[in-house]
Amino acid sequence: MERARRTRSVLAALTAALLAVPGITALSSAARAADADVAANGGFESGLTGWTCTAGTTVNAPVHSGSSALQATPSGSDNARCSQTVTVQPNAQYTLSGYVRGSYVYLGATGTGTTDVSAWTQSAPDWQKLSTTFRTGAATTKVTIHTHGWYGTGAYQADDITLVGPGGSGTGQPPAAPAGLRTASVTSSSVGLSWSAVTGATGYAVYRDGARVQTVTGTSATVSGLAAATAYSFQVTALNDAGESARSATVTATTTAGPGGGTSDLPPHALVGYLHASFANGAGYTRLADVPDSWDVIDLAFGEPTSVTSGDIRFRRCPVTECPNVESDAEFKAAVKAKQAAGKKVLISIGGQNGQVQLTTAAARDTFVSSVSDIIDTYGLDGLDIDFEGHSLSLNPNDTDFKNPTTPVIVNLISALKTLKAKYGAKFVLTMAPETFFVQNGYQYYGTGKWGGQDPRCGAYLPVIHALRDDLTLLHVQDYNSGPIMGLDNQYHSMGGADFHIAMTDMLLTGFPVAGDQNNVFPPLRPDQVAIGMPASTNAGNGHVSPAEVTKTLDCLTKKTNCGSYATHGTWPALRGLMTWSVNWDRYANWEFQKTFDAYFG
Repeated sequence: MERARRTRSVLAALTAALLAVPGITALSSAARAADADVAANGGFESGLTGWTCTAGTTVNAPVHSGSSALQATPSGSDNARCSQTVTVQPNAQYTLSGYVRGSYVYLGATGTGTTDVSAWTQSAPDWQKLSTTFRTGAATTKVTIHTHGWYGTGAYQADDITLVGPGGSGTGQPPAAPAGLRTASVTSSSVGLSWSAVTGATGYAVYRDGARVQTVTGTSATVSGLAAATAYSFQVTALNDAGESARSATVTATTTAGPGGGTSDLPPHALVGYLHASFANGAGYTRLADVPDSWDVIDLAFGEPTSVTSGDIRFRRCPVTECPNVESDAEFKAAVKAKQAAGKKVLISIGGQNGQVQLTTAAARDTFVSSVSDIIDTYGLDGLDIDFEGHSLSLNPNDTDFKNPTTPVIVNLISALKTLKAKYGAKFVLTMAPETFFVQNGYQYYGTGKWGGQDPRCGAYLPVIHALRDDLTLLHVQDYNSGPIMGLDNQYHSMGGADFHIAMTDMLLTGFPVAGDQNNVFPPLRPDQVAIGMPASTNAGNGHVSPAEVTKTLDCLTKKTNCGSYATHGTWPALRGLMTWSVNWDRYANWEFQKTFDAYFG
């Protein structure tokens, strides 16, 4: 503040000195007297208001001035462009400038009516000013200014973007904020809104949970693609050539509950755990009958194929030589029935770290269906968990649309699961436990990418989840043994705290553009379909978090309290619960994970 005061004093003294010299005026022409900065919110102090960004957010550090700056992260198929259309005068000279940081950062203008211009820097480790000039055409009244990075490079920052020249011929002042915002209709996936018209407005922008999601010309809008049984907040602004109004008062709405999906027999909040049923390790063998009643879904680990591509799944219970305390087949089947009588679900989990499954042919698909059915029927199980890891799922180079997959291993798996669901009916429990690499990583990368060179497994679970979303009981992504993953805030999140679980779960419940393509969005899942996967103890896997961090995660996602730096896009009190690897490791750790769940959900 003190520095700004001294700067103004110096400018005032220079102006007075210039005016005292004969023949010198403060401004050289009437045209310059009309010059102004016609860019809106060039310092990003009002978030992204006025800007349209494919992969941008605002940050508090680093900044060139003020308290905010733009940060955008290009992907392999998106250059993270942020743009703004401004009103200008024809046949007028303009200077576009701004400060940037990062590699291969561009600042430019299009639609000038003469020659579109840009300035760029190959490398700016610290703030660097970019500047360019242009003259508008004889009929030009609007110009689009923009900044962007380059495909696959790191994040860049931009701040203090200005477009200086004669002001446009618009209304002169932004309109007033809309009044009377109210909900018109609410479904399980959408909220209808309406508001009062604003004098001088040419359009309106709709905000959901603080993020701009729609622009309309009328006084109503329907925001769709929402999760069921979830609370959202909404605001509206008015637009004209001079800019955007302040935001309206906030209204909130909670979407209605969604359709079933085989979840009706589960408690509102469920604890899911994997039971080492076919092997022993450092955690020791735990008999099914000895699993405490807190566990609502028990996944028997694992059914594995006779060969990678056979589709022939076998479930071999742990031998006495490896598990001296293993129960007999009769005792095991009796324990399954006892758990079911107590309202629990017992599933066979297929895959795991060592069980690679690739259904490359229709014959393998049919064998998968028949062999899995044999396991379910033999032990009287409630359903199936898909825990495909490693190289089980990958996408062919030309398979780029998750809504219409063509890769045989994907298409055949979808067909097999739909067949099993149809065979056993509505009560059949279907769950999936993919790793983050196969799901949330799809926000940045999908398959080999448009230009090739990416890991074909990136996002490979997305077409399976999407095709089965109406049949899927639970998705519990493994938020462990994971590398850093970019969240919807375009920041990388790493294991070890509540922030990772919050960001990863928010992506599932909010939905996200696949490989940065805003026209190809993976829709949100219902909160009752989602459980959060965590290791039971430090011995169980990388990414274990303390009970306090588990509580923070649940508080943030179900109550929007106790949140950290990541801003969620909703509140989901109907979040189904928690999954862990594993029941055995939790027993080894004196049931810490189970006790945390019980204490939170009662």
